[in-house]
Parts: sequence; structure tokens; C-alpha cells
Amino acid sequence: MNWRMICFAGAASLALTLGIAHAESSQTLRFGVEASYPPFESKTASGQLEGFDIDIGNALCQRMKVKCVWVENSFDGLIPALQARKFDVINSAMNITDKRRQAIDFTPAVYVMPIQMIAKRGSGLLPTPASLKGKSVGVLQGSTQEDFVRAHWAAQGVSVVTYQSQDQIFADLSAGRLDGAVQEVQTSIDGFLSKPEGKDFDFAGAALSDPSTLGEGTGLGLRKNDPALKAKIVAALASLNQDGTLSKLSQKYFKRDIIAK
Repeated sequence: MNWRMICFAGAASLALTLGIAHAESSQTLRFGVEASYPPFESKTASGQLEGFDIDIGNALCQRMKVKCVWVENSFDGLIPALQARKFDVINSAMNITDKRRQAIDFTPAVYVMPIQMIAKRGSGLLPTPASLKGKSVGVLQGSTQEDFVRAHWAAQGVSVVTYQSQDQIFADLSAGRLDGAVQEVQTSIDGFLSKPEGKDFDFAGAALSDPSTLGEGTGLGLRKNDPALKAKIVAALASLNQDGTLSKLSQKYFKRDIIAK
């Protein structure tokens, strides 16, 4: 076989390999998720992923006629992992903020969930710097909640303690190692307040509000150089919204409609 034939064969093989890889990738959608944030994403006793975001992702894949692949990752590492192409989309209760938009792109908001502080019942604590001065508040590392408390409370004497999982926050709150914790309302209810270890705790004060840190709702995160994928996902989400699928999932998990209109 001469060099021309060898080069032709090599090129053909490479083209075939790339073609197969492209065909495979176009038939799958890889979601990045941090699976310890019920009821949005968590695991059953047998290790199966479950939750509101998981159901949305599966419905999205079904509508797009692709296979869902779930890649677990710590929440604070989701954006770097997305940029490193470890998965295609962040689907993990990530709020849309200007800070995050500097690094990645987002779909329009899929849903909006209030963020609130919880504390021991009878503590008298409120989500204000004056009330929390000298106290410790737990937040998920890399979350909008962390951005909020650092921006508004940390410089005024509130100790901000970050954790890699929400379960760790609730464990330390229950054990008295934290005075309060800030997270999305439904996560507080399903992950802590409705359980025996949360029986002595409750919401403290009103929901927090600050679009610059807490964002404008939750969306799916994508790489900035994936406009074609974004267009497909946005179209599929719009279809799921229009036919009522997203609202039905919201009613299933929250008994109310939190879908962004």
C-alpha cells in the first residue's frame, strides 16, 4: 500500500470515527447535577436520582427524542465542569444571576422559588444583620444564597459557613452548630422541616429579595458557544410549558404552580 492509499485510509477512518461520535452525542443530552437538594434533585435509598429537576430533564429528553445521561458533580464545581465539557447542560436548581452569566449562558427562567432563612423556633432571629450579628448562618457553597449573605450580612458581623451539600447544613443546624440556614423554601420543607430532626425549627422572617445576588429564577445553564443546543432546549421547554407538562410536575412536587410565565 503506497502513502497516498495509507493517508486516504487514515482520513476515512478518522471521518468515520468522528461521524460515529457526532451521531452518538446528538442522541444524548448530558445533565450536570448535584444530587443532595430535595425536592429538586436527590437520590432514593437504592441510589436512583429523583426530584423536580430530574423529572423536567427526563421530560425534556423525551420531547427532544434523545437519551438523558446524568453526571453528578459538586454544586460549586458545576460551572467549571460544564466549561470543561464534562456534560452539556447544568440542571441543578441553579438561579440565573448576572455573575453567572459572565461565565455561562442560560435558558429563560423555568421556575421561581422563594429563598428564606430557617432557625430554631423561639430564637427570635430575623434575616437581618442586626439580628444575626455574632451568629452563624449556613449556606451551600457556590450558591446564590452564599452570594447574598456575603454581600449583605458578612461585613456586619455575621459568620457565614459554607458547605458542599445541603444535608450537611441541616445536620449542623439540628446539632446546634449553626444558628440559621438560608436555602430555597421547598428544600427547607422537604429536606428538614418536615422531618423529625427539624421539628424544633421554622422559617424566620420573610423571603429574601435581591435580584443582583439571588437572581431572577432558575434556568438551565449552557456553554456560551452552544447556541444550537440552547435553541433546541429552549424550544423543547416552551413546548413542555405550553402543553402543561411543567405545571403538572410543579403541582406534583409543590402543590402549586411555580413555573415562570
